[in-house]
Amino acid sequence: MAVDLGRIGVWTHTLDQQQIGAAQEAVGELEAMGFGAVWIPESVGREAMSSAALLLAGGEHIVVATGIANLWARDAMSMAAGQKTILSAYPDRFLLGIGVSHKRAIEGLRGQTYDKPLATMRAYLDAMDEAVFFAAQPPSEPERVLAALGPKMLELARDRAGGAHPYFVPVEHTAFAREALGPGPRLAPEQAVVLETDPSTAREVARSHMKTYLGLPNYTNNLRRFGFDDDDLAGEGSDRLVDAIVAWGTTDVVVARIQAHFDAGADHVCIQVVDTDLRALPLRQWRELAGALGLSA
Repeated sequence: MAVDLGRIGVWTHTLDQQQIGAAQEAVGELEAMGFGAVWIPESVGREAMSSAALLLAGGEHIVVATGIANLWARDAMSMAAGQKTILSAYPDRFLLGIGVSHKRAIEGLRGQTYDKPLATMRAYLDAMDEAVFFAAQPPSEPERVLAALGPKMLELARDRAGGAHPYFVPVEHTAFAREALGPGPRLAPEQAVVLETDPSTAREVARSHMKTYLGLPNYTNNLRRFGFDDDDLAGEGSDRLVDAIVAWGTTDVVVARIQAHFDAGADHVCIQVVDTDLRALPLRQWRELAGALGLSA
């Protein structure tokens, strides 16, 4: 795989909350801190492909990855053309993560019909692979990963993509995903973190992050695979669930959780810092984590 994510990246929605110039400066700072990649979402913020291209201008070698580009947001030909266009300007620095999103978002916000996500993804990948592109080909080969949680989507990520980008998962899922993918494909889970040592405060911040996801069946159904039940998933989530999804405490605790993902088979872990101010760049926390992880540009 030509796209080198490094071992540690940052997953963040906070770049969407900044003006483009400030967001580009933040990407440059993340590169200077030693992070290998920055992962950006696509839901109700900026359009993922144009945002990725703009953010790439903020660094010299850091990778921008979509976590994820929503397949319902553009047809397969546009997705393939967008990926190749970005790679033409930034060879080996863009990784396309594709996902099927959630029924609530697609039907409630986009007014589209959400149906048969696995079949939809398979057909979409077929169409991407067959898409016509009458422009200069990029100097590097396009690479993609899928937002995959369950066994069938993980198998598709193994067979039709370069690997998987699981989100909102415990460490046990990383071992499960590695077994499904086999030894070759890329496995890049997201890990949410709260740098707070007081249990009540840390869990309160973590729950503010988790509450949206606990209303989405794609995530809750996946959590049930790993022994979480109605009591864990009720309300804002049990302490057991919060502690499994969000690593909170000192930087040593966070580093240990990241290592647990690596021990379970991850190739790359992208850290999502969760803070009380959801709009501010968590620069202090990023710097602390970079230092604790021994990163260097």
